[in-house]
Amino acid sequence: MAKKQVKETKKVKKVKETKKTKLTKKTKQEPEKRDIHVVNIVVSTSLEHDIPLEKMAATLSNTEYNPEQFPGLVIRIREPKTSALIFSSGKVVCTGARSMEKVEESIKKIIKSLEKINVKIKIKPKINIQNIVASGSVGMDLNLNVLAMKLENTEYEPEQFPGLVYKLPQAKATFLLFSNGKIVCTGTKSEGEVHEALDKLIENLKKIKKK
Repeated sequence: MAKKQVKETKKVKKVKETKKTKLTKKTKQEPEKRDIHVVNIVVSTSLEHDIPLEKMAATLSNTEYNPEQFPGLVIRIREPKTSALIFSSGKVVCTGARSMEKVEESIKKIIKSLEKINVKIKIKPKINIQNIVASGSVGMDLNLNVLAMKLENTEYEPEQFPGLVYKLPQAKATFLLFSNGKIVCTGTKSEGEVHEALDKLIENLKKIKKK
């Protein structure tokens, strides 16, 4: 009797383990959910002060300046990980931040660096967003050949690049679409616009799937 009970217990365990494995496999095969997050914000601003770029390049180690090749100086900031182009007129273009908080932190660090060469910026610079780059997924596989034929404003050259370029004029956004559902969005100027563009993109993709 005891041996019989042990055998039955082992059988029940095996059945449970098999069910668990099946459930795990199903979970792994589930499509990825739609999501998008900001990976880069490009901003411009003016410090409203002339900047001696040669002096800045000679004093600060985290800079690059080759006026024969380009009129701007590159400054790299370690934390937050960003870089900026600074022009002698005081114009600044900053890239690499993933939030406006990090953008402002970077601009403050640039202003602090300028104090080392006796340039004191007394104004609070007005920051203008030029472009936001976001990446994510639409949560479904995409047939890029079909999309290239059925969507307007697309460019698709699979021999040169695996992604399809889709311009969405209504949202002032451009998407890079990949067959696994991964996307990159550029051209928007706020996080709200990024999400609006994604909503419009998914709406257009679903219309094509229904056809």
